Amino acid sequence: MPELPEVETVRRSLAPRIVGQVFRSVDVDFPGCLEGLAPHELNERLRGRCVEGTFRLGKYLGFSLDSGASLVIHLRMTGRLIFCEATHFEKTEYTRAVFHFVSGKAVRFDDQRKFGRVMWFANQSSLERRLALGYEPFDPRLGEREFSELLSGRRRSIKSFLLDQKHIAGIGNIYADEGLFRAGIAPWRPAGTLSQAEAARLLKAVREVLAEGIEYKGTSLRDYVDGDGRKGGFQERLRVYGREGKPCCLCGAAVERVVLAGRSSFYCPRCQA
Repeated sequence: MPELPEVETVRRSLAPRIVGQVFRSVDVDFPGCLEGLAPHELNERLRGRCVEGTFRLGKYLGFSLDSGASLVIHLRMTGRLIFCEATHFEKTEYTRAVFHFVSGKAVRFDDQRKFGRVMWFANQSSLERRLALGYEPFDPRLGEREFSELLSGRRRSIKSFLLDQKHIAGIGNIYADEGLFRAGIAPWRPAGTLSQAEAARLLKAVREVLAEGIEYKGTSLRDYVDGDGRKGGFQERLRVYGREGKPCCLCGAAVERVVLAGRSSFYCPRCQA
């Protein structure tokens, strides 16, 4: 599933191409991708509206409209947003919707697994109520003290805590594992057992790995590409995720895998003892 770095990369690649574009129509080939409205309703709400800006909230990608409303897309596992320069272009077998602009250009929403969702919100308050997300990882209001307080008394594993979007938004399986490795913390540790020093170390590590993920334009393991159809490069820099049986880059021990809350977690048995 695309996480914060991937969604931010898609946003940055699309922004200079779609800000200022005016919607002409939307073709919806799979109505199941729409949340809370029918295809004709989305058409009516977008037609003639101008894209004033783009934003990201956790793993959600949003487009601010001149009406004050927002178009929000959650890519989920296999969603892609591809900008199409040509007036005429071919859909793929996985195309679920196409957003056409008055200019003749378009954005194609492809999604092999059909888990992605397209949403429309009339205003910011309705958007925030629906998504109900926690802190953004880079939010300056999330300091070491605030993060330590979030962990206090939590019995669930620190890995599960990091994946809960109601606490911190945007972190998924890949960057949680990488952040825990850099902080030297085992993924199964109860979140409430981390000391203030460990919590500070983890917050710093998570921020660093997310920033690197953005710098290298995301992790392309299977489906993820940016708005131009290009793969990311952070998969070449992964230290534990997906490296079961391979030597740890720090100590040489074989990376191991454990299942926590139904999700695979990769870790070094020495560095994260």
